[in-house]
Amino acid sequence: MKNFLFASLVLIAVSFCQAQENSEFKKETVEFIKTTGAGAAFENAITQIGTMVPEANKAAYLNEAQGTLGDIYGQIAELYMTEFTQEEIKALVVFYETDLGKKLAEKQLDLTQRAMSFGQAWGAKVQKIAQKHMM
Repeated sequence: MKNFLFASLVLIAVSFCQAQENSEFKKETVEFIKTTGAGAAFENAITQIGTMVPEANKAAYLNEAQGTLGDIYGQIAELYMTEFTQEEIKALVVFYETDLGKKLAEKQLDLTQRAMSFGQAWGAKVQKIAQKHMM
């Protein structure tokens, strides 16, 4: 019985330590995500979506919409945590704190949007080629 109790206490202690490490890793990952420009993208989305909200309700809308950011950051952090180690996230943060990293973060959203339009035009072109060969 004493061995069982001791083993249970050890498991609880190990689980607690892992939860603290995971919590720190998640916190670091969220901070990384914010440094990549995602924070600005989410703020812009909240602003754009909120243009249809009447001025009288704008403050309540902004408060509630910004309250959802923790959830989306958490979900994205979990995703990144499956692909990168804590050490890799730390290295990425170091990169994004450099001038080049800041420039990339600043331009990433615009570049991604423009690249998506290129991809859509390319997809339409390939679809026409496929249609031509279906006859």
